[in-house]
Amino acid sequence: MNPIHQVSALRVDSNPFMRGYHSLAIERLLQITYDNYCPPCLRPLHHSQAHLSVDELQLLSCVFNDDFALISEGQSIPDELDDRCQSIGQVRQVIYSVIGERLSQKHHVGDLYSLEEAQTVIRHLSFETGHYSRSWEISTAHLPAEAMSYLQERVSNEPKLTGLFFELFTLPDCDGIGCKLIGTPWTDEHLLKIDSGSYLSLRQQQLDAGTPEALVKVLYLAALADVRMLIFDPWASVLPGLEVFNEQP
Repeated sequence: MNPIHQVSALRVDSNPFMRGYHSLAIERLLQITYDNYCPPCLRPLHHSQAHLSVDELQLLSCVFNDDFALISEGQSIPDELDDRCQSIGQVRQVIYSVIGERLSQKHHVGDLYSLEEAQTVIRHLSFETGHYSRSWEISTAHLPAEAMSYLQERVSNEPKLTGLFFELFTLPDCDGIGCKLIGTPWTDEHLLKIDSGSYLSLRQQQLDAGTPEALVKVLYLAALADVRMLIFDPWASVLPGLEVFNEQP
């Protein structure tokens, strides 16, 4: 067996099962002009003025620093905050910035000009009627012969429950084997809430029970991406970025 791609079981920065953004959030920002020779800047409103409406922000004078802005026109600013803001400008536009996370990093998704528009974008990206990519079909080439033999043996007779946060089932009309992943995502934070154990503890239980390490790796990457159904099919496509085994005679 010769692995073409190496993918560590505990790496999450190159997980091919990960798709799209998660933990989407909206951040209200002020577009501020302050110098004829400088481009506008964006600053969040200080939390002490978070109650102000758009009409109480738009086209009004403000003071700001590198971290936040405060409306100075018609508003009372405590001296300690005023002293921290050395720049003066004018709010030209209130912007609702959509932020998402991918592979534990925050990314700027886009800017909208109303809260309603930003909420609509998040609703569309979140797929409220379901979850994106929770069912996958991948090639059996992602498993070595040892792991495939394990799967076939487990489902050849009456499948028995593994009790290892994954259960197997057969697909009678094809040569595929399905796997139901339980308790996803398999992060320490989530597993500790439902089972009082870390992922490393679960991984060790799976290995101690005879689950091939290559299968454990694939299941972990899928579960980390909150996949619930994973099907191994010899006729399915290879998933780019996932380890592939080239069987040598």
